[in-house]
Amino acid sequence: MTTLAELNALPPAQFAARLAAIFEHSPWVAERAAGMRPFATRQRLLEAMCAAVDAAPPAEQLALIRAHPQLRRSARVPLTVASSREQRGAGLEACAAEEASRLDELNAAYSAKFSMPFILAVRGHTPQSIIAVCERRLQNDPESERRAALREIGLIAGYRLADTVTDAGH
Repeated sequence: MTTLAELNALPPAQFAARLAAIFEHSPWVAERAAGMRPFATRQRLLEAMCAAVDAAPPAEQLALIRAHPQLRRSARVPLTVASSREQRGAGLEACAAEEASRLDELNAAYSAKFSMPFILAVRGHTPQSIIAVCERRLQNDPESERRAALREIGLIAGYRLADTVTDAGH
């Protein structure tokens, strides 16, 4: 684990490299946050990284969303170590056949409707709760769903940052 003080002291390229995996296949987020240092807390770092995403053009935000794998499996995007761990923790690797089939159906419907993968911060979820959330979010309009995906990506980043950086004393 890296301390926040160590991150703040790194040259920009090393700072960005250390945090490159926080946002799935999108090191540009950490690169843009590097110039906003020093960060007093891990939460401030997360806020700066999320602000970089919010300030990005819509095409870049969509590329960030599309960099994420489908939940349960994906031939399109290889799973990162973090995604694999998160999905395994939610029981997606060992879910029942009917749950797996339903998730496949929902992933296909979601992708067809929104042209992006269904994004959910799965920590604390089960296959059943993931199915319920996806069914509910399939009712959204594309803009609401783009915003929902970016919010979920921010939550995922927060979990990953907490696994990577300590801000002891805060």
